[in-house]
Amino acid sequence: GGVPFRQSTRSRRTTLPHDVCRVPASEPYRPPLPRSQMLRRAMALALTLAAAAMWAPPRTSHACSSAAGRVPHVTGGHSKRRLVGVVGPACHSSGSTSASKSTTRGPIACRRPDATGAPMAAAAAAGDLRSEYLEVLLSRRRERQVPMAVEQGSPVKEPLYQGNGPLGLREAMESCPRKEVDNFQEKLVEENFYLMTESGEQGRLPVLLLKLNDTAPERKPVVVILHSSYKCKEWLRPLLEAYASRGYIAVAIDSRYHGERASSKTTYIEALNSAWRNGDTMPFIFDTVWDLIKLGDYLSAREDVDPSRIGITGESLGGMHAWFAAFVDTRYSVVVPIIGVQGFQWAIDNDKWQARVDSIKPLFEEARIDSGKSEIDAEVVKKVWDKIAPGMASQFDAPYSVPLIAPRPLLLLNGADDPRCPVLGLQEPASKATEAYAEAGSADKFKFIAEPGVGHRMTASMVKEASDWFDRFL
Repeated sequence: GGVPFRQSTRSRRTTLPHDVCRVPASEPYRPPLPRSQMLRRAMALALTLAAAAMWAPPRTSHACSSAAGRVPHVTGGHSKRRLVGVVGPACHSSGSTSASKSTTRGPIACRRPDATGAPMAAAAAAGDLRSEYLEVLLSRRRERQVPMAVEQGSPVKEPLYQGNGPLGLREAMESCPRKEVDNFQEKLVEENFYLMTESGEQGRLPVLLLKLNDTAPERKPVVVILHSSYKCKEWLRPLLEAYASRGYIAVAIDSRYHGERASSKTTYIEALNSAWRNGDTMPFIFDTVWDLIKLGDYLSAREDVDPSRIGITGESLGGMHAWFAAFVDTRYSVVVPIIGVQGFQWAIDNDKWQARVDSIKPLFEEARIDSGKSEIDAEVVKKVWDKIAPGMASQFDAPYSVPLIAPRPLLLLNGADDPRCPVLGLQEPASKATEAYAEAGSADKFKFIAEPGVGHRMTASMVKEASDWFDRFL
């Protein structure tokens, strides 16, 4: 795949293929789109087709080989543990769907296309939705053209963690498979730097990168790992070191208004409240997705990175970031959101929004007061989502964006008892994703695991499953 949305100071003449612009005689005439919109749609379509070509079914029987014949990394000595609640090509959730309301909203990209021209129609629809989402991201950028720049940073000695709750334990992260490397700490290379993703203070993206000191010129795979709410990139160090020990380049960032991008323990909540009042930023998910697109630009240009082997994962808020970044940017070629994917509109329709709201409740309390309500209700929740993350609870929601990650390998990891990401709300996205992967001839590249008895927390089993998935496909 190419490098989408790369900023350039030079104008370029772009010629669209004739087939992209041809309109069947049976369709009514539509006036031409503006040139900028045509280019965005063509770019999104090209990315979709490139991703489909990259992950075409292998000609050999080796399930882990890519179309380019790359040999995946393998970690030995770890027994596989089967978890129940798996939705995939051969195993579907047995839960009843009667508890959830059916919905027909959303783009046609997630419905089964006609047999004639189905791949091209699906790719065009996917390109349209990506283009629409990109336009939402661009709508709140101060400047659309910011040249890529990198500034040297230094290790953070005292990371800033927000909120008043306990940080939690690192046992799950520390259980991530490692490779024994003699003098590992001496061989570990740490890079701290900042990427300029847009103008303004929040456009300065802090990045932490770990890798082994290896003089071999071989380009390496990358795993981008994203933190949960109120934490920061330094919290993820056990995972970063584990992946680096196995030959990956491991990367973490501070999401918007977190870590080095925060000044107090309330910075993130204050940014959410400001977004509700002013509607000029999107601190919940979307602004960080923009950063991840720019991070993709940077990583793809590094001489030590294989740009076709960039994976992405994250926990909770980080899982949402991984989900939406992979949806819009096909350079993220292997995707593992952990306790992040959910049905936002399903939660509103089925009165299951409370746990998600509680995670950032001051925002919704302010919206409740502004709406003249005595308590937070579904109407308030919908208004907030539409204001601070337009389309997240409608056209970009899980049933419509998750299937468009196909045919790239996608593993969804959730707790079966997670109130913030209810499993019933994931039945439709998982079903549509299963169908999309089957139609792409890549049924083995999608799996959904809901770990029994687990609420909203990342477990050692999830960490192991994610690790195995990257070793298999990246």
